[in-house]
Amino acid sequence: MAMGKRSSESFIAFDVIYEDGSRSSNRRVPSMALSGMDGDLPARSVIEEQDRAISEASGRPRPAIKSVMRSGR
Repeated sequence: MAMGKRSSESFIAFDVIYEDGSRSSNRRVPSMALSGMDGDLPARSVIEEQDRAISEASGRPRPAIKSVMRSGR
């Protein structure tokens, strides 16, 4: 069986705290999204988009994000 082409894109893991107190750990954000002068700020937008996709697929809305921080900090 042939192996698929592996992506060379790297990711940075973030932990998300939601307004309802729940937590989602190790959310993967492409490092290219964080390469600008805004630092980690774009991670929130990327994770919000991921949450929208998850909500659409599951039919269950995700709570609003309270905070986003790199995993392990």
